[in-house]
Amino acid sequence: MIVVAALLILREAYFGFQSPKPLDAPWQGLAVNGLASLMNAAWSWVLVRQGRRHKSPALVADGRHLLTDVISSIGVIGGVALAALTGWAVLDPALAVAVALGILWSGWGLMKESLGGLMDEAVPPETLARIREIISANADGAIEAHDLRTRHAGRMMFIDFHLVVPSGMSVAAAHGICDRLEHAIKAEFPDALISIHVEPDDQAKHSGIVVM
Repeated sequence: MIVVAALLILREAYFGFQSPKPLDAPWQGLAVNGLASLMNAAWSWVLVRQGRRHKSPALVADGRHLLTDVISSIGVIGGVALAALTGWAVLDPALAVAVALGILWSGWGLMKESLGGLMDEAVPPETLARIREIISANADGAIEAHDLRTRHAGRMMFIDFHLVVPSGMSVAAAHGICDRLEHAIKAEFPDALISIHVEPDDQAKHSGIVVM
């Protein structure tokens, strides 16, 4: 819908270049448009903020879609104001083109972000680094962790890794380390689903996460 809106704006801008028209009651229109833009901007901020907080692509998409309306309105306000002050009717379609290109860029970013969630994309590098730090700091008694894999789908994060422990360690002790790791990870990433595969020390790769 965002892309369609941008294409329609470009279409109207083209006709505006072909036959510029004088503006009718520009200042009244600017006042109404400005008030509506402020309301839409506030609601867009709420939707995007809550969508990111709850990891909901639908809410973020709705907020971004509303934000494109705000961007369009800003372009309209600027174009109408300049056209009214200068008498250059061609300024209105010129700024409409700039607004449409901005909307297309925003739409591309939104599509990329949404597809990443649908395709079970890996977590961002900074999040992965933080997970590695948590494992290293809370796996006391183990030897190393390796083959760490992550992905996210919507608000859920999936974390999977292998934990190498001494061969003589009891099942209860190894289970205690896993519980400690799960609690530490979930303390920072509450929506994480964690799978830990316990292995004996002869499976160590000496290239994974070193336990502090």
